Amino acid sequence: MDTSGKLIKEGKVETEPDAIGALLHAIGGPYKRIGLEAGPLSQWLYSGLAAAGHPVICVETRHMKAALSAQINKTDRNDARGIAQMMRVGLYKPVHVKTVGSQEIRMLLTARKFVQTKILDVENNLRGLLRNFGLKVGAVTKLQFERRIIELLKQSPHLRLVIDPLLKVRRVLREQFRHLQRAMERLAESDDTCKLLMTASGVGPMVAQFPGRRRRTDAVPPASCQTMN
Repeated sequence: MDTSGKLIKEGKVETEPDAIGALLHAIGGPYKRIGLEAGPLSQWLYSGLAAAGHPVICVETRHMKAALSAQINKTDRNDARGIAQMMRVGLYKPVHVKTVGSQEIRMLLTARKFVQTKILDVENNLRGLLRNFGLKVGAVTKLQFERRIIELLKQSPHLRLVIDPLLKVRRVLREQFRHLQRAMERLAESDDTCKLLMTASGVGPMVAQFPGRRRRTDAVPPASCQTMN
C-alpha cells in the first residue's frame, strides 16, 4: 500500500520469514514500515525479517483489534488491508520484541519452572495418597522425602505398586531439574552483572537475572537464592 492508500499488491504465503521476505522482494519496495501483529510466531517472524533488513514493526494486538473492529466483513485479507492502513497513517502501538538470546533465556527459565512445578505436584500427590491410609509424611527436606516415604511403606508394603512408580517419576524430574538449574547457573556466571549481584547475601542466579524486581535491599530475603537440592 502506498502513501495515498492505494493497494499495490496482495499475496498469500506460508507463515515463515523466508516466504514473507521473498514476497516482499518480489513486490520490490522500498518499504517505509512493515506491520506484523503480535502473536505466537511474531518473535520468530520479526527476527527473520529484521535480519533480512526489512523495516518490520511488531504492533500491539488489542490496539490493532480495536482499530479493525469497525470492519463489516472480518477476513484475513481485510485484516491485512486494515493493518496496512494503520501502518500507513501511524495508528499503531509498537511492541518490544525480545532478542533471540533473550528468548532462549526465557525458554530455559520457563522449562525450569515447569519441571519444578511438576516435582511439587508429584510430591503433593504422594502426600495425599499416603494420607488416605493414615501415613503422614510430615515436614522433611527434599533429600529426606523419598527416604521418609519408603519408611512409611514398611507399614503397608502393598501400596508400593502405586507409590514406587511415582517415586521414580520424581527422581527423573529432579535429575532433569538439576540439569536446567546448572544451565541457569552457568548463564548467570557468564554475565558480569549477574556475577556482581550474586556476591550480595541472598541473591542467587534467579534474582540476579531480574534485579529490577527488587527495588530495595531489604526486599531480598535469604530464601531468594534457595533452590532444590
